Amino acid sequence: MKAAPVMRALREHAGVQQTLVHTGQHYDVSMSDVFFQQLGMPAPNANLEVGSGTHAQQTAAIMSRFEPVVTESKPSLVVVYGDVNSTIAAALVSAKLGVRVAHVEAGLRSFDRTMPEEINRVLTDQMADLLFTPSDDADRNLAREGIPSDRVQLVGNVMIDTLVRMLPQARLPETDLPPNYILATLHRPSNVDDLPWLSQLLGAFADLAESAPILFPVHPRTAKAINGSGHRFGNRLRLMEPQSYLEFLGLQRHAALVITDSGGIQEETTFLGVPCLTLRENTERPITVECGTNLLVGRNISLLRESALRILSGEKKQGRVPPLWDGHAAERIAAIVTAGT
Repeated sequence: MKAAPVMRALREHAGVQQTLVHTGQHYDVSMSDVFFQQLGMPAPNANLEVGSGTHAQQTAAIMSRFEPVVTESKPSLVVVYGDVNSTIAAALVSAKLGVRVAHVEAGLRSFDRTMPEEINRVLTDQMADLLFTPSDDADRNLAREGIPSDRVQLVGNVMIDTLVRMLPQARLPETDLPPNYILATLHRPSNVDDLPWLSQLLGAFADLAESAPILFPVHPRTAKAINGSGHRFGNRLRLMEPQSYLEFLGLQRHAALVITDSGGIQEETTFLGVPCLTLRENTERPITVECGTNLLVGRNISLLRESALRILSGEKKQGRVPPLWDGHAAERIAAIVTAGT
């Protein structure tokens, strides 16, 4: 979702040759292949097929398999996205080989070093030669960390580029969906690996389902945890298979409320004007709270229930779309990249 608009924008510039590397960190068909198809992305030039593993195993595997790709293709720039293990692994390999690195979605900070993603973000930004930020709070974070300002470019949010382009094609996965529903997603280890806490969350979902039906597309990681919890669900809490991008976008667009622990969904709901409750104590996207529709409820079941019921009763937070979240971030990135080549 982040790479697609940048690749598309770079294709508009003559003389740019792109090599797409899929690390295989996300390897499930529902979490990978369908996104390539719907976003109109070309087949990867290389698939490292790394798969799952511990953070160290996965990062090391990506590095060892990515290095030969870089040494053979000799790129003038390696573009990395977001904050996953692929991001830090590819950036570190490139920096060690003396290849310039551009980080798309740079500067985001939760200030929570217990999150593996935070480690990935901080270290990638220290190695990157070009840092493309989605919002001005990210610029301030990078300045605080001593990143020279001439390496930082505020371009906007490439996730929103994809949303704007694909929104007319968004569709609901089923025809008999209930009106006024809550959409829920969970995937972070802090929520799904702690089974007593997960049980409390599922109980809260069951209670909320008495006020509004809940649609719950279940991430593979979450499905495994739920199966181990022994929790039983009523008809108003509907577990669903993972959704394609277009189907999930359709579900977000029509939801009365979204409950999530996803960073990207915080951004998408802010753009769509849909209320969002985030099941985290902090967020690397504070702009979604400060000017968007997002509210952090952390690990507070009472706050989750109270906030959800207020929203369902019509007390919605009136957010606004942050500056430069206009669908043209990738064009700005492509212009900057090609100007420097």
